[in-house]
Amino acid sequence: MIHNQQRGGLSLLTIDRPDKANSLTGAMLRDLATALDQAAAAGSQAVILTGAGKVFSAGADLDKARAGLATAPEWEVLSARMAAMPCLTIAALNGTLAGGAFGMVLACDIRLAVPEARFFYPVMKLGFLPQPSDPARLVRLVGPARAKMILMAGAKIEAPEALAWGLVDRIVPGPDLLPAAEALAADTLAAAPSHVSAIKAMVIKA
Repeated sequence: MIHNQQRGGLSLLTIDRPDKANSLTGAMLRDLATALDQAAAAGSQAVILTGAGKVFSAGADLDKARAGLATAPEWEVLSARMAAMPCLTIAALNGTLAGGAFGMVLACDIRLAVPEARFFYPVMKLGFLPQPSDPARLVRLVGPARAKMILMAGAKIEAPEALAWGLVDRIVPGPDLLPAAEALAADTLAAAPSHVSAIKAMVIKA
């Protein structure tokens, strides 16, 4: 289930399937893309993406993955939609990030993580290719060698190393995670949507 909470110009999207480590189904991926469409249409200045419980997302639901979800186009549609958002997008990673869930997080502007978070993308071990845009976005953040460590060597990265690599931008204790994300969004929430989108476009072009 995806919760979409609107607070003025802020859209808070929460992946809420903690009993399944917030693993994702095709319907959940479509719901996330729809929520981003709604945020853009409403002129939201900021989007915060987080998860319920102690895991951000374990990636694809295993039963659905075996049935074809692992290679479904919904993953790429979602990450492309996140990358195209005209507002500030923040991933507030309340725990481990794994597998296909990387895509939407890599496409965010800023990534915060709790100290307990771990990062791994076991496509080599599972015999799947990563989603098409994920390797390039990962390389832009951490460089080609470290991207190969994650995608090819199956490395599991702890939060401090992820911060040192540039995979995440800040480590925040769990109780402070959402307040920290909202604090980063404060200036954009006080600005006009057109001003937010104009500055983001300038940064993207830089």
